[in-house]
Amino acid sequence: MSAFKTIAITFLIIIFMNNATSQTTKKVEEANGLCVGVVAPAFEALDANGHLFTLERVLKAGPVVIIFYRGFWCPVCNKHLGAIQDSLKMIEKSGVKVIAISPEKPEYLDKMAEKTGAEFTLLYDEGYQIAKAYDVNFAPDKMQLFTYNVVLGGKLKETHSDDTQQLPIPATYIVNQDGMITWRQFDRDYKNRSSVKDILTALEELKQADK
Repeated sequence: MSAFKTIAITFLIIIFMNNATSQTTKKVEEANGLCVGVVAPAFEALDANGHLFTLERVLKAGPVVIIFYRGFWCPVCNKHLGAIQDSLKMIEKSGVKVIAISPEKPEYLDKMAEKTGAEFTLLYDEGYQIAKAYDVNFAPDKMQLFTYNVVLGGKLKETHSDDTQQLPIPATYIVNQDGMITWRQFDRDYKNRSSVKDILTALEELKQADK
């Protein structure tokens, strides 16, 4: 092999490795979330019972509220999903479907359901594919990982599909029956979440727009 070919191959390998690294080390500041007015990426995912959920199929019955959360170990996530559950009948009364997505395997979705009483669908985002499609995935820093894994007992390498330990920004999206994002709550500060009041207001506005 010529020296030129060796250098070229080495260069391509470096580029590939850098790209692979950048995909798994995106900082929270680099995640922007999909905006209102764009088409929501279609996806399929397993629920806690191993059943396949398909967004496209569910949208045929009505709008969908999509909530990204970090995991069963997250106290703010527990409180947030618990509040959603407490008002679930009000949210779903107009035919709206609520789903919540995390990178945790199905057996850990059960833990979240136990903690929050969630009767809505919890989905396993294997390989962070859904979070990536909605541009909400990021890689926590070392101090954050220590807090999540050790202090809070998240064990992200064990509970996720790989050891990159990525997490989603806890964003909320409303998608109408045409597959369009009509509302979102997106905040890089994990303590700020969508309120039931804001979701209900957005759903009422969607209802009025469809008349």
